[in-house]
Amino acid sequence: MARTVIIEKFGGPETMQIVDRPVGDPGPGEIRIRHEFAGLNFIDVYQRTGLYPNDLPLTLGMEGAGIVEAVGEGVKHLAPGDRAGYASMPPGAYCEARVMPAAQVMKLPDAIGTDTAAAMMLQGLTVQYLFHRTTPIQKGDTVLFHAAAGGVGLIACQWARSEGITLIGTAGTDEKCQLALDHGASHCINYRDEDFTAKVKELTDGKGVDVVMDSVGADTFEGSLDSLKPLGMMISFGNASGPVPPFNIGILGQKGSLKITRPTLFTHIADHHTCQAMANHLFEKVEKGDVVINIGQRFALDDIRAAHETLEARKTTGSTIIEI
Repeated sequence: MARTVIIEKFGGPETMQIVDRPVGDPGPGEIRIRHEFAGLNFIDVYQRTGLYPNDLPLTLGMEGAGIVEAVGEGVKHLAPGDRAGYASMPPGAYCEARVMPAAQVMKLPDAIGTDTAAAMMLQGLTVQYLFHRTTPIQKGDTVLFHAAAGGVGLIACQWARSEGITLIGTAGTDEKCQLALDHGASHCINYRDEDFTAKVKELTDGKGVDVVMDSVGADTFEGSLDSLKPLGMMISFGNASGPVPPFNIGILGQKGSLKITRPTLFTHIADHHTCQAMANHLFEKVEKGDVVINIGQRFALDDIRAAHETLEARKTTGSTIIEI
């Protein structure tokens, strides 16, 4: 049996409960992993509220790390006793142990701890596809990145610096702006004190940025479009302030033949070999010291409701992990 966080209805943090569930043995293409840590991400909130609907009852958590206990037939890249991490479907990482598909689970290098892995897999792989698999971004390009002091943001700041990319961040306090600057942002705008669109234009001599990476959603969408230079790319990859409402696609032409995409990590990692290559790129960045993972908060599994409340209140910095 394994203690597991589930919901039986969509709603607030109070819908989460911890129950004992049987684990079982892995079938073909599966592993059984005993978690040491799980990651906390906004996608967990979206699934809990039903913004991203799933069948109920639902186990929560998209990211975890621990020890492989058993492997099913056909699994070649993992073995019992391996330390491993993942960020993948289906949800269910908020638990002591689980059986899950093996294809998107990665063996961890010796230099990366399981706590670090649980804090970096989803967010780090997200940054990897944002910078390398979505639109061409070259040394010298300029990127606007919202929520630059969050878990994804702090990784993105360092990633950009390591590749000679100018990253303009936004955050909600001066302290968070300084954190982003300390991690490699070239500039950071406190959006509560300044109009970020006007400041971006000032910082780019009126030209705008090549790419916007926006996980905030509704609150920043129009300003993000207005921050782009002609032919610029808008990457909308999250909904922290709510989903972007329907809009007239003709606006993209009016604002300079802009491009827009709404990617998800799970499309990019669906292929086993691609997923492993992306993870190896992330591991290389961390092992070289180009990216240092900032674990800003740790919660016990019993405190999972408080963890969600803190994340939704935007009181977190860096990554947040759940100690199993």
